[in-house]
This record gives sequence, C-alpha cells and structure tokens, in this order.
Amino acid sequence: MSTPVIGVLALQGDVREHLIALAAADAVARPVRRPEELAEVDGLVIPGGESTTISKLAILFGVMEPLRARVRAGLPVYGTCAGMIMLADKILDPRSGQETVGGIDMIVRRNAFGRQNESFEAAVDVKGVEGDPVEGVFIRAPWVESVGAETEVLAEHGGHIVAVRQGNALATSFHPELTGDHRLHGLFVDMVRANRTAESL
Repeated sequence: MSTPVIGVLALQGDVREHLIALAAADAVARPVRRPEELAEVDGLVIPGGESTTISKLAILFGVMEPLRARVRAGLPVYGTCAGMIMLADKILDPRSGQETVGGIDMIVRRNAFGRQNESFEAAVDVKGVEGDPVEGVFIRAPWVESVGAETEVLAEHGGHIVAVRQGNALATSFHPELTGDHRLHGLFVDMVRANRTAESL
C-alpha cells in the first residue's frame, strides 16, 4: 500500500515540528490550510498553539465545517495541546465565541497545568506505545476533566487524564513533536494505515 498522506493544520502553532515527526514516522506530510487541501489527506494533525486563535482562523479559512464533516465521517485525526481542545466535544471554560471541531466525547479544561512560565516536562506511560515512557512537554497544557463511555484513556499525569482515543481520533495534552521521540506519531500513522485498509475492503 502506498505511503499515507497526512496533513498538519497550518493555521497557527508548531506546524513544522509535526511535519518533521510525521515524515520520520513514514508518512507523506503536508500543511493544510484550505478545504481543497484537507480533501487530499488521509489523516490530519491539529497542532498546539492557541486554541481560540486556531478556532477563529479555521472559520476564517473556511476549513472548520469541512473538517467537522470529515471527522464525523471517520477521518483519522490527532490533536496535541490546543489540538486536544479542538477535538473536545465540550470545553469547561471556553473563550467567548470559541468553537471546536469535536470528535472525542470529553470535557477539557484549558491551561489546566498552568501558565507559560509553569511549563514542564514529565515521563508519561502511554497505552499502545511500547518501550520507555514518552517524554511529555507540557506548555500551557489542558487536561481532560471527564470522558464518555466510548473514549479510552491512554495516559494520566498527576491524577489527570492527558491522552485519549476515541475511534480514529487521538489527543494528547502534551507536545511529542518537540522531543525527537516519534512513537506517538508512529501510532497515529498506524491508525491512518488501518483506516485506509478498512476503507478499501
């Protein structure tokens, strides 16, 4: 089977780092800003950044509704930090006018681990990632307050949920793209491959 094409929503945030990590995990990686670019990918990463800004720019660029539709239709999607907030069905403390893509039955709290100057790194055991714990970089990171029955908790830190999966949607509070450890991106690439195989049957 040909190499999967995975986009990175390139509206704001650490886009370049995700493109590098996806390429290292054997995917064809490309930036996505517009609906026609979204239509050409097999999966999508929503990077960290500022969730309110990403939300407003997604609407401005006309990509929010097509993205919601594709996620509902089963597009594999992975959100990190602000991307996790974008994939939440509900935000506990949304900014005025803030919207999400949705796709994971969870409630998230924005900036739950503190402000920028309270950023930290921690070893996180992630279910489905073999070997040593993943080094998680937490920068103004959210955490998951609660999940629905169909959402699988993959990791916790300090008693809080920091990684989840529901079907083809994956999300982490932290930034794996900043560490040089590409195992979580590899997990997502495997999800995309499995989805392509299922669609071809």
